[in-house]
Amino acid sequence: MKRYNPSDIELKWQSKWDESRINVAKKDDNLKKMYVSGMFPYPSGAGMHIGHAFSYTIVDTIGRFYRQHGYNVLTPMGWDTFGLPSENYAIKTGIAPAVVTAQNIANFKKQFSRMGVGIDWTREVNSSDPEYYKWTQWVFTQLFDKGLAYQKESLQWWCPVDKTVLANEQVEAGNCWRCGTAVEKKSMKQWFFKITDYADSLLDELEDLDWPNKIKVAQTNWIGKSQGAEVSFKIENKEDLITVFTTRPDTIFGASAIILAPEHELSKGLLQGPNADFAREYIEQSIKKSEIDRMNDSREKTGAFTGSYAINPANGESLPIWVADYVLGGYGTGAIMVVPAHDERDYAFAVKYNLPIIKVYEKSNPGDSNFGGEGKLVNSYHFDGLETSEAREQIVAWLEEQWIGKNKTTFKMRDWLISRQRYWGAPIPIIHCEKDGAVPVPEDQLPVMLPEVKDYAPKGDGRSVLATVEEWVNTKCPKCGGPAKRETDTMDGYACSSWYLLRYTDPKNTHAAWNPDVVNYWSPVDYYVGGDHAVAHLLYVRFWTHVFNEMGLVNFKEPVKKLVFHGHINAEDGSKMSKSKGNVVDPLDVIDQGYGADALRTYLLFMGPLELDAPWDSKGIAGVYRFINRVWVLTQEFLASEKKSTKNDEALLRLTHKTIKKVTDDYKRLSFNTVVAALMEFTNELYKFKVDGFSEEQWKSSLSVLVQLIAPLAPHAADELWSQLDQQGFVQNSSWPVWDDKLAQDENITIVVQVNGKVRARLQVSKDETEDNIKSLASADAHVAEYLEGKEIKKFIYVPGRLVSFVV
Repeated sequence: MKRYNPSDIELKWQSKWDESRINVAKKDDNLKKMYVSGMFPYPSGAGMHIGHAFSYTIVDTIGRFYRQHGYNVLTPMGWDTFGLPSENYAIKTGIAPAVVTAQNIANFKKQFSRMGVGIDWTREVNSSDPEYYKWTQWVFTQLFDKGLAYQKESLQWWCPVDKTVLANEQVEAGNCWRCGTAVEKKSMKQWFFKITDYADSLLDELEDLDWPNKIKVAQTNWIGKSQGAEVSFKIENKEDLITVFTTRPDTIFGASAIILAPEHELSKGLLQGPNADFAREYIEQSIKKSEIDRMNDSREKTGAFTGSYAINPANGESLPIWVADYVLGGYGTGAIMVVPAHDERDYAFAVKYNLPIIKVYEKSNPGDSNFGGEGKLVNSYHFDGLETSEAREQIVAWLEEQWIGKNKTTFKMRDWLISRQRYWGAPIPIIHCEKDGAVPVPEDQLPVMLPEVKDYAPKGDGRSVLATVEEWVNTKCPKCGGPAKRETDTMDGYACSSWYLLRYTDPKNTHAAWNPDVVNYWSPVDYYVGGDHAVAHLLYVRFWTHVFNEMGLVNFKEPVKKLVFHGHINAEDGSKMSKSKGNVVDPLDVIDQGYGADALRTYLLFMGPLELDAPWDSKGIAGVYRFINRVWVLTQEFLASEKKSTKNDEALLRLTHKTIKKVTDDYKRLSFNTVVAALMEFTNELYKFKVDGFSEEQWKSSLSVLVQLIAPLAPHAADELWSQLDQQGFVQNSSWPVWDDKLAQDENITIVVQVNGKVRARLQVSKDETEDNIKSLASADAHVAEYLEGKEIKKFIYVPGRLVSFVV
């Protein structure tokens, strides 16, 4: 009997799949499409880790399942290759980033092949390939022409180690997301994408997305929409006005101070009196702090009095103007009114600095928390007695009549900072001309190629290395033909990863980023698989697609139908895997230990529900290997048997159809761990059945079904066994087995028996049993009879297949 040896069969079938080009997808209007993609991987020098293996096993399993259902399946692959790791390696070694990138990609491709991941390599894209970033640059010019790309001077996060600015999303707990260094604030001229113009659109579409709720909540909170009002407060003895944003204009009569963000344009100009030096130092120190730290509500509130006052337009009261770091310059107007009686943060600030606390409404529900809520106004002049909801509208209307207030919607989300002061990125396609200003590079001059340099290290002066390549920087203005200079910042890597899902559909197109007819056939993505980038990447992908839809380049707004956001695989002790800890698991090491790719793939999906983190268990994979081996042995024994039995096959037939139904439903729900459990149970039951000698026809049919059901998980073993069973072609080209509902039903059902609403028994009866017989059986049950004895049955209720109820 032939033994199961993964190393013998896996390379064989990988070669056959490649030769047949089975994974190459072609547009076919007669077939239902299924587009499944993982998130753009960065090909690091360390190679693919077990997390990559998990993510792309999910992708491949979904793709194979739907290919067996007759879908036209697209499972592409590409590489997110621009960015700091390759550049820093180049700085350290002198090896060009492009060379390192090519080496890393080759290693990743070898690993994906050994894993048996079915990828359409004809669609491979690479973000640092000029043929790709040409179209990233083209998108930039389109956004520029629409007024959605702009440059301005602003304070930005700066990483002193990586020597580049960072977007807000790339600052984690005050540190650089990549190197962990504490960040600083630096005033620089930067490029932004105007994502805030699409804030409402991005929010409106979220609700209907088939995405995990936690991701939708994270994006909702990041966008941070607030309805309120802007109110202008005149500064005493000055012509200037301070405009504050408040979500509760109904509390304006309870204001006891104005607080400015440290970075507010007026903050330093208002400093006067004996506290001015302290306030100036406080502003300087606050600007250097992370916004994450400044927004931490558990931290003690601090501030500094400017020495200036403002006038409350509602009552003419004089209000001290303070600066406090918990007010952010980028949210609202960068200024708030302090209402201590009705806001927890304001209350803490007022208590610390002895500010008046004025109640301006009585709560409708005394049980509500001390702050917030609704009620009736007090201490609010002629608005007293109004409900707060009504007062909000009337007070804003009253302020509007005086030209000092208006309704306003604000968002916490900032425009997307896109420029980076590094070499290894897509050059921003802008030419600066003294006469014409910023001019986009014409399409026929794209791509703006990265020039070759010898020294990749930034100089620390806030400029990219590109600024030192004079022959590249100096050029001609596309408008006037006069001398001009190229933009020397490069684009954030997120720009390249914001549209690759569309490029996958038409990757060889040299005339356009994509053909709308082709992209509209394949897109949106049906399943998008990943375990990171809950906000930034997913928000940017959505933003760009909304813009493309508006431009008529795609006929959909949302790029991803279903997001499969999976958990992480941790080390055996539950800690995070990391190279520094030496606890990273290389999938090829597991394969080469003799377990093979099929056992690894199946084990990864058996570890638990996809959305949960799980610890790697080096012993657990042995059990999955034994399961696949049992399927193998069962098939070998059948092939070697005499096959003469003519035994009735109904029991085996029913088991097979029940398993098809269960496993198919679980695959569709992406409950892969229960798929594996059901297939293990099916295999165990087949071992019990084989001693009864069922007919050759039914055994072959049931074993073929088992092979088809296991194929998305363990494709190599499945194709080998499929071939041994004399079935034609590859398993993934076979039709998925279909169950018969009658055969898939249990022969017996459980009926709950109640007396006066209380459960007294459960009956096991045939699913075809009549109501009269069920009533008789229920009445005769010893646990029921004692409650019916000597009683009049006033009512009998029968819910078919579920419930019997006696009312006595």
